[in-house]
Amino acid sequence: MSSPTAPSTTPGRQQRRAALHDPGYQAFLILRTGFTVAPILFGLDKFADLLTDWPQYLAPWIDDIVPGTAQQAMYAVGVIEIVAGVAVALAPRFGGWLVAAWLAGIIINLLTIPGYYDVALRDFGLLLGAVALARLAERYRADRVNRAE
Repeated sequence: MSSPTAPSTTPGRQQRRAALHDPGYQAFLILRTGFTVAPILFGLDKFADLLTDWPQYLAPWIDDIVPGTAQQAMYAVGVIEIVAGVAVALAPRFGGWLVAAWLAGIIINLLTIPGYYDVALRDFGLLLGAVALARLAERYRADRVNRAE
């Protein structure tokens, strides 16, 4: 007879514990956390300018076509980044692709500013990570759906 204080080991609980030991699932959680937190923090910093002077990263040709000042454009960028981070947190299958597309736009912007090619290359690596997140989210969603059936 089991004691009333003994932890229950339901099949769902055992599956969750097993998933936490799966290196692929661990990678998914790391990417999901990183692509939730980083865009939100970078988005918030567009309003505070604590990390850098963000308008310097806006290509002149983009500054010429968007309404308002470069700083105002950065406020819009900040909102988009916050939304992207929240999307990753709530729906990583969609949010991963959203972040990847956003990073592609940033890369195009940076490639048109001399002297920012290193940052564009770094962002390409981040884009690959966002695509990996979206693919892993698909994989682990499929596992969850199959367990529910």
